[in-house]
Amino acid sequence: MTRRPDVIIAGLGAMGSAAAHHLASRGLRVLGLDRFTPPHTQGSSHGRTRIIREAYFEHPLYVPIVQRAYDLWDELQREAGRPLLQITGGLMIGPPGGPLYQGARTSARQHRLSHELLEAREVRRRFPALQPTDDLAAVWEPRAGILFPEECISAHLRLAAARHAELHFDEPVLRWEPDGEGVRVETGRGTYRASHLVISAGPWARSLLNTTPEPPLQVERQVLLWLGATGNPGAFAPERCPIHLWQTPGGEYFYGFPNLGDGVKLACHHSGTPTTPEEVCREVLPADEAALRAHVRAYLPDANGPVLSGAVCLYTNTPDAHFWIDRHPLHPQVRIVSPCSGHGFKFASAIGEIVAEEVTGVGSRFDLSLFRSRGSRAAQGA
Repeated sequence: MTRRPDVIIAGLGAMGSAAAHHLASRGLRVLGLDRFTPPHTQGSSHGRTRIIREAYFEHPLYVPIVQRAYDLWDELQREAGRPLLQITGGLMIGPPGGPLYQGARTSARQHRLSHELLEAREVRRRFPALQPTDDLAAVWEPRAGILFPEECISAHLRLAAARHAELHFDEPVLRWEPDGEGVRVETGRGTYRASHLVISAGPWARSLLNTTPEPPLQVERQVLLWLGATGNPGAFAPERCPIHLWQTPGGEYFYGFPNLGDGVKLACHHSGTPTTPEEVCREVLPADEAALRAHVRAYLPDANGPVLSGAVCLYTNTPDAHFWIDRHPLHPQVRIVSPCSGHGFKFASAIGEIVAEEVTGVGSRFDLSLFRSRGSRAAQGA
């Protein structure tokens, strides 16, 4: 760079692209580095569609953050001049006493969100593509919908570059170290210094955290399938089929989308095998298809058609499945804004803003206590 950047961002996927956009929008000099050319298919931020939902079963604390994310996604799509968000409504379907149904209902009630509680027969009547059994119930939220992840990342990066962010692709960060009150970052192409470093490298974050012992993060392989609809294909049209997230009576989770023209996208949630980004099997295996087919036969029989396409992505999980958004436990000039345990994409626009507010000293308006102090235990051994 011709001038020393204020902030270096390591990883330009969901969180890093959003941070680049919001930091550059505030006039900071930004250098963004990515080991590939985003948007790409090697990490956690691809797959054509991502769910956005408001009645957040994981914890009510997420709701104000995702509400801000909705506003920012809408602003981004207006500025980018292309659709990034499509509202379809959403169903959280599971046993009435289970964490999915109970958690979504708690968040909806606590934050006074528009929602309905539906018995299984009402779900089947209103949304014939979905066939929950009578031992299941659903929370319906009308504001849920779909984000288009590759388009979102491209829009964030394009607008960041328009505001003079310098973005280097195919240039992975090899190492970094504190440099006085700033940081020194090395790549295969050179050495850079900045006042702040943002680590948003997803499954590669663990190798960049520089703590001893390493924090207990686990990279998990996840498989996405697009299936052909059979029997009643019109039932999967977006005006008739919302996004849907399921907890089965056996405690397994899976989710799905309407057919946007490329098949019915379905995936299991948090049932993948541990891996690393270097060693992950990126081929869809027969066992992957079989695991998902069991859910399709039981609850979406009209989607039990041929596999049209498939993909593999990566979750990077914390022990409690909440996010990690905090200062580095040893170096306050470094911020960690991933991993996000497989459910973070919808928040990226808001997390990018949070990073920009904290770097510029404004401070976040949100309660981030769920996501803090994750590195303190690792730092105790350093």
